[in-house]
Amino acid sequence: MLRGARVVLPDGVVEDGELTLEGGRIVANQGDQGAQAAPTRVLDLSGHWVVPGFVDIHVHGGGGASFSAGTVEEARTVAALHLRHGTTTTMASLVTGDIDDLSRQAAVLSELVEDGELAGIHFEGPFISEARCGAHEPSLLRDPDPAVVRKLVDAARGAARMVTLAPELPGGLDSVRLLADCGVIAAIGHTDSSYDSALQAVEAGATVATHLFNAMPPVHHRDPGPVTALLEDERITVELINDGVHLHPAVLNLAFRQAGAERTVFITDAMAAAGMGDGIYPLGPMQVRVDNGVARLVEGGSIAGSTLTLDTALKRAVLINRVPIEQVALALSLTPARVLGLDDRVGSLEPGKDADLVVLDDAFDVVAVMRRGRWTEQPCPW
Repeated sequence: MLRGARVVLPDGVVEDGELTLEGGRIVANQGDQGAQAAPTRVLDLSGHWVVPGFVDIHVHGGGGASFSAGTVEEARTVAALHLRHGTTTTMASLVTGDIDDLSRQAAVLSELVEDGELAGIHFEGPFISEARCGAHEPSLLRDPDPAVVRKLVDAARGAARMVTLAPELPGGLDSVRLLADCGVIAAIGHTDSSYDSALQAVEAGATVATHLFNAMPPVHHRDPGPVTALLEDERITVELINDGVHLHPAVLNLAFRQAGAERTVFITDAMAAAGMGDGIYPLGPMQVRVDNGVARLVEGGSIAGSTLTLDTALKRAVLINRVPIEQVALALSLTPARVLGLDDRVGSLEPGKDADLVVLDDAFDVVAVMRRGRWTEQPCPW
């Protein structure tokens, strides 16, 4: 049993809370003790916070490694780095590449999905707009031909969970419909679409906005663009990168207030340099220079993902954006779990779910991480 911490539940914070764990699952929380047997061990976490393990639906790398390397070793390095920072559920994001290369990468990662080490595969490209391609290799971009989109989905062997595309491109809307029919999330991103074309994509079945504001036209008072369409439509969940680089705090607050915690997912969009120092790192076929923690393409200078981890996103949201911690926890855990269809297992500290949790100190720094009832290799003071 974990006792004495401020336990963050979906409907609020329980002071001096209790969590009873058994067999890698949560069997009871504060006010739901029932006739549980006396715990064999009680751990006093007074002075700490306990929040659900984080769920990152958009991450490319970390710890010097990348999912696009297409090896089990590098994929495990990425997941381990983010686990140390509280991410207990990770979806592997792949950047634009040759279709055959992406297919090979997906086939390798699918093994880790089958084993439960990863939550799925996200293809960010190559079906995106050259005008808004950011840190994606322009020569490898292509229109979203539904047949090619289906080839990538099939290459993932049932592990594909999300595809980011620009719906205004030829074949875009048909590909959105295909993905929806296949049970794969169609995400609107790296797009030069108009307000109307974004709404058409939502009608066709798109449900996620890939890193809202970034790599899409800005809001204009006579041309509202995709940002306005995606924020106002209740069917869309918006990704936000809270690293202080991709979004000004005021813009993040504006989006969060409009969408609410139930439609907002904090992501990292992290690349290989997350958890590492400054230097040169790969991002798919591109080279990225990290300077003072900010990742930009060596050629052109576009922002190239981030070096963010979700514990930092939490700390910024609470201390800088002044978002109540229970709402932050929703955006970091339960909402992304719902996006992936995993909210019956992870995303909140409720009975019956996996014992995935993060212990924070009063400064909102990570003290310890538990995944499926086991403390991770991160040094644990207990």
